Order: sequence, then structure tokens, then C-alpha cells
Amino acid sequence: MTTTLPSYDDVVARYEPVIGLETHVELGTRTKMFCGCRTDFGGEPNTRVCPVCLGLPGSLPVVNKAAVEATIRIGLALNCSIAEWCRFARKNYFYPDMPKNYQISQYDEPICVDGYLDVEVNGETVRIGIERVHMEEDTGKTLHVGGATGRIHGATESLVDYNRAGIPLVEIVTKPIPGTGELAPEIARAYVTELRDVIRSLGVSDVRMEEGSLRCDVNTSLNLPGQEWGTRTETKNVNSLRSVERAVRSEMLRQASVLDAGGRITQETRHFHEDTGDTTPGRSKETATDYRYFPEPDLVPIAPDPAWVAELKAALPELPRVHRRRLQEQWGLSDLDMQSVLNAGAVELIEQTVAAGATPAAARKWWLGELSRRANETGVELTDVGATPEQVAELQGLVDAGKLNDKLARTVLEGVVAGEGSPTEIMTSRNLEVVSDTGALTAAVDEAIAANPDIADKIRSGKVAAAGALVGAVMKTTRGQADAKTVRELILARLNVEA
Repeated sequence: MTTTLPSYDDVVARYEPVIGLETHVELGTRTKMFCGCRTDFGGEPNTRVCPVCLGLPGSLPVVNKAAVEATIRIGLALNCSIAEWCRFARKNYFYPDMPKNYQISQYDEPICVDGYLDVEVNGETVRIGIERVHMEEDTGKTLHVGGATGRIHGATESLVDYNRAGIPLVEIVTKPIPGTGELAPEIARAYVTELRDVIRSLGVSDVRMEEGSLRCDVNTSLNLPGQEWGTRTETKNVNSLRSVERAVRSEMLRQASVLDAGGRITQETRHFHEDTGDTTPGRSKETATDYRYFPEPDLVPIAPDPAWVAELKAALPELPRVHRRRLQEQWGLSDLDMQSVLNAGAVELIEQTVAAGATPAAARKWWLGELSRRANETGVELTDVGATPEQVAELQGLVDAGKLNDKLARTVLEGVVAGEGSPTEIMTSRNLEVVSDTGALTAAVDEAIAANPDIADKIRSGKVAAAGALVGAVMKTTRGQADAKTVRELILARLNVEA
């Protein structure tokens, strides 16, 4: 039976959402967390493994110092306190892609605690509290084959690739975020966006959601105003910024429908479906006691030297919010214009386009105009629309050189997005270059004058603005490839009129 969901406006009018986000970041270290196996993405299954990351008897882990340093830098960038003493723990549970049947993680004594990250939403600053940042190892990857969905239900067999097992992983857990109201989905997306930018600025991870190096679990609950927080669900492994926002909205609608019908929310994990935007049940959610945490006996505690931590803090790069303010001044944008750039996720793309030779105004025009429209139509992130900053700068360079006008440039951009090649290659192969040779245009100008004698007489009598109609006629004859400025000059010269 199909359940009719309430409207979003109705839900936020009657319920208060509380959200929280748990974000896993694969660190870009050369080797794994506790062994010397390579961490490169891809590779033949089960070729980047050893006795340690396979959990074979007698093998002993050794902590990756580079991973510890990267985690401390993340914690510092998130305004966390860095523990003077911390240790690893064993998180016990069985799953086929975890070869030891436990995960080496941190539990009650994490390395970074009590921080925050400020995000901008609708021109307002929202402070997101950070509960903890801790280190752990990633699991392997299970592939379910023989079914239609790629999930275990309906599959005929399951295969396990342990190449990812043991890769250094940082988990960043927010404190519960109440009081977000109707902006809850947008705030969730803004937080993950800002967190991704912070981590990328540190150079500790490529944070590519499409490759799984940044994965987000979204916690959502609803309660009536003035009552205790509701039971939360955890939507697992949401893999795009757009989907983070959609997952929060979807769960708010679903939970409201259940509560309106007199039902109870089950504390469980849920799966988000990109095609429908819905979530479906996974498994009941464990509590900390279910994992039987205890200190990892094969690893000594970590005691970061305060002097070393101070050095790391002093060496932090310019963080994204500061960087954006500087760019806003350089680009001469108002707060509203900069917010539009942020909402489109185009800051870095515009910056790279400017670095490739375009002006800030031209770069902003392409990314917030034609390319944003295409991204919205196809439901992809702007970074995945099919054009690179270098290609956009090259396209604008052709416009600036007079080889393309705006109309032809949009046609060339269609070819770029379709993967036909560089703007120059597409312009040449499609014969789209602007015709500015006066000899080639004179015949078209004479034809337009002869076909429109009344307009020609107006121009001769001093109504120079009427030349626009003849320019349009020539542009139509030349399929938009004539240089409009040259055409106008030729028209006025043929009619013996000064500009």
C-alpha cells in the first residue's frame, strides 16, 4: 500500500528536527593504518594485503605516524582540543569484510574532542559542534552479484575485496544539532561541504565522495515542540552533497508520516536510494555496549608532544572561510553574489578558471550560468558537469580574441560537455569561428541593405540605431558567425553614415 507523505512545510510547522552527522574520511597516506601495504585506489582485488591487514594469527599492528599527524591537523582545523594521552580500542563485531572480526578504533579516549565548525546558510552563520575526531581502520569491500540491486537480498553470491581493509580512516562526529527547523537539510549539506573543503585545504585526503574517500552517515529524528528528542535513524554511506540534503528531507517526511499514523520510530540504520530519494531499513542500530569495546592490547597509547601539536597548529594553511573572504574582495563581489557562488558550489571552480587566465566576471558567468543550468537539469554536482576550469578559461579566451561570440561559445560548450574535445578543437571541427573578414561579409551586408530599403533610408536620415535590424539580418545569413561589430561598421560605411 502506498503511503501519502505530508508536505515538507507541514512537517516543519509541527515537528522539530534534530540532526547529527558522522563523516568518515580516508586519509591520503602512502601506506595503511597499521601495516606497510599501499593505499592506492583501485587495483586488482586482494593484491594490496598482508598478514596484518588480513588479521592472520601472529601478526602485529604498528601505528602510521603520518595518519596520526593528519588526524591532529584535522582536529586543530576544527577547533578541537588535542588529547595529551589517548589509546586505541577493539570494536568487536562480525562482518565478512572485516577480517579480524574486530575493528581497531578509538572509543572513550579519542585524540581530538570538543570542537566546532562554522557554516554559512542563507547569509547566517551556524555553528556546528564537533563531539570527537578519532582514528580507526577502514573495512574491506563486499560485492553482491547475481541480483538486480547490488545488495545482498536477491544476490547469488558475495565477493570480498580486502584492498581497502586497514586504510587509515578518520571519523568526525558532530554533537546533536537541534533548532535547525526548515533549514535542517540545507545545514547538513552546508556542513559536509565546508568539512570537505577544510580537509581538502589541509591536503590530507582527496575527499572524493564518488570514490568513497569521504562517506557520510546522517542521523535524523523528530520531536514535538517542547518534548524530548525523538528516536533517531542513521542513513548510512550517503555519497554526494546533494544526497546528504535529500536524505535529511526524506527521513523527516517519512518519520512524520509514521508518527502521524500513531507509529513509533525504530532506531535503525537505513539505506538511501539515489534514484528515488527514499530510505529503506537496514538493520537495528547497535549501542556501544554491543560492540564490547576494550583497550587494544597490541598497541601502546599515543601521547602527542604539546610542542609538536603547537608546530602543527602554526603551520595550518589558510582555512576555507578566510580564503573565501579574500577571494570575495579580490573578485569584487557583494555578499549576495558570493552567496550565490557558494550555493552553486562554484568557489573552487571559479578560482581555478581565473588561475587559468579568465577574468573573475567571465568565470562566474559560465559556472553560474550555462554550466549550473546543465548541472541542475542532469542532477549532478557542478564538478561533474563535464567541463574543466581550464576548458572554460580556453573558451573565454576564444571569445576575448573575437573568434567566438556568446552564441557560438555556448554551442562550443555543448561539445565540451559532450566530451568532443577542447574548445579550440570543437570550434575548428564544427567550423564555428566568427567571420570577421570584411571581404567575406561585404556581400552579406549589401544583400541585407538591398532587402531592407526602408531601414536603410532610416539609417541614412540619422537613425543609426536602426542598424541593429540589418546587423540581425546579416547574422541570420551567416548562421550567427559574423562579427557583429564588424558588420555594423560595414553597414554604416556602405550607407555613408558616421557612427
